[in-house]
Amino acid sequence: MRQRVKMAALLAASVLLAACASGGKKDSGMGIRTLDCTVVEREQSAPGSSGTSRSYASTGDYYMVFEAKEGEATSRYRLQVNRTQWFRFPEGSRVRITLNNNILTDIRSIE
Repeated sequence: MRQRVKMAALLAASVLLAACASGGKKDSGMGIRTLDCTVVEREQSAPGSSGTSRSYASTGDYYMVFEAKEGEATSRYRLQVNRTQWFRFPEGSRVRITLNNNILTDIRSIE
């Protein structure tokens, strides 16, 4: 009987410790966020440089670097965009981006 009580106490203690260990700080990059940004750079990689051996099947990857003011801090994001977005928003464009788990889902011009 004593052995069962000890095992129950040990099990309860291990469950309690596991619960405390997993209660860390939540990642602020998760979820949906909308940021007002400025396009500061546009980058394009050469066709076939994205790790594929079929260089004729790709037009390369397009990236934009956005700068956003978040409170007192200024943040920079380098995000992959499609070809249309890359040509539509030159450097200096004011845009509103929507991120879902730090993945770009939408870019809109701010008037």
